[in-house]
Amino acid sequence: MSRPVQYNNHIKFEGIPEGYFGEGFMATNLEKVVSLARKNSIWPLPFATSCCGIEFMATAASHYDLARFGAERMSFSPRQCDLMMVMGTIAKKMAPIVKQVYLQMAEPRWVLSMGACACSGGIFDSYSVLQGIDQIIPVDVYVPGCPPRPEAVLDGFLKIQDLVNAEGLRRRYSDQYKDLLAGYGIQ
Repeated sequence: MSRPVQYNNHIKFEGIPEGYFGEGFMATNLEKVVSLARKNSIWPLPFATSCCGIEFMATAASHYDLARFGAERMSFSPRQCDLMMVMGTIAKKMAPIVKQVYLQMAEPRWVLSMGACACSGGIFDSYSVLQGIDQIIPVDVYVPGCPPRPEAVLDGFLKIQDLVNAEGLRRRYSDQYKDLLAGYGIQ
């Protein structure tokens, strides 16, 4: 639980991890500092195929400004990002590419599924459309809508930040996480 700390009676810092404070020093847990840094420096990889991509562009633009939440840098290289945002219709022919991009991301990595098509196939209940990306990769947060409004995208991003902040440094090495990935055929 973080508490606001006030210095010089006019500067207020929010989100400082719990610890021991003194004149000119602070001591806290390494895990809390790493979680705080990860939470506020997420590099998203937008994987947009349809109209949800346009809503994401609106979210990243100056009116909604996704950058103020620590997602300043969009990364189009999977090796340099930690949040994959899948938006729009994913055809079954594209499923191996989505999975390959996910596998190229370094740990820790998170996935946000945006829009009805990415979450559940949407209105396209056909043989050629993947009925939700959770059939091929694990999803952390779902943002419903067709297409979802920028406010919903921001809410989903804030939920990702909460997950990142709450996740321990060693969770990715747990048996439960390894079993989850094994369920998707990922080693």
